[in-house]
Amino acid sequence: LKYPSQQPSRPRRAREPSIPAGSMGTEAMFGLKGKDFVIMAADQQTTFSVIKMKDDYDKIWEVEGKLFAATGPSADAANFVEFVEKNVRLHTLRTGLPLTTKAAANFTRNELAHSLRKGPYQTDMLIGGVDADGPCLYFMDYLASMEKVNKAAHGYGAMFTFGLMDRYYKEDMTLEEAKDIIKKCIAELETRFVIDLGKYVCKVVDKNGTRIENLYA
Repeated sequence: LKYPSQQPSRPRRAREPSIPAGSMGTEAMFGLKGKDFVIMAADQQTTFSVIKMKDDYDKIWEVEGKLFAATGPSADAANFVEFVEKNVRLHTLRTGLPLTTKAAANFTRNELAHSLRKGPYQTDMLIGGVDADGPCLYFMDYLASMEKVNKAAHGYGAMFTFGLMDRYYKEDMTLEEAKDIIKKCIAELETRFVIDLGKYVCKVVDKNGTRIENLYA
């Protein structure tokens, strides 16, 4: 008997996730939708195991007039957001039309879902922008689940602050009211959380674009 030659199948090598699936990083990231703006704040700490690597890292990217905030291992977060940033920019160059916040969020979710089945990125995201229809804020986790929300948080910080956001959030709030909620969330973490997350960066996007906002000015 002559059997057909069979080549052994080559197993697909998936990139190993940097942290165990489903684990929550020792980070804090908040987002709120206001009357005509979206505000985001995030800690600036990066760590490796029990070692603090940096305390001035910016986790909120400015992409084509929108804010992309990402938590997780810094390599995964930076690589994925930069990939999305270049593709969003490429779309603008090809068509001459910028993506809306909804379109950018759906493109990001689709790419994260595609990567999930090949080489997953362990990154959770908030995406915010202001379009003709008004401000939009999107919550996205590392499993590519996405939802349009009024308020959101990621990391261990979310466990301490969702109650505060539910208590003080209201429709059509002003920038000062939103900043006050962010400051309450940071104060709660400084009081209750066992780890000191250090400094925070705060950014706002409105009809005039993106900018860094001083929480304590």
